[in-house]
Amino acid sequence: MAYLREEKENLEVLFPLNAVWEAIPKAVAKIEWTIQETNEETHTLKIKTKGAFLSYPSKLTVNLSKVDEKTTRMSIAAETPVTTITSVADYGRTRERIEVLVATLAKMMSG
Repeated sequence: MAYLREEKENLEVLFPLNAVWEAIPKAVAKIEWTIQETNEETHTLKIKTKGAFLSYPSKLTVNLSKVDEKTTRMSIAAETPVTTITSVADYGRTRERIEVLVATLAKMMSG
């Protein structure tokens, strides 16, 4: 039996929306994931991670919105399909993948 494991993260980053929007594809490329969909009007990206041993790929939806000229709100929703066999090995992996994206993006933007 399969089901989806879901995680969400909401952040405010001290960078303008356009800077964050332009940095995300570079961060995704660096961690060798793929962008499946981009909507420039709503500033939304759908990203697919790589799978691993006993783990299916996750799908992340990143949505950006402008708080003010220098601050951007970033919402990340992730879901990973799991089965009764993979659920123990996969525990925490969805959250970990969100953290990998955020950490990679932070390094790129502060570097």
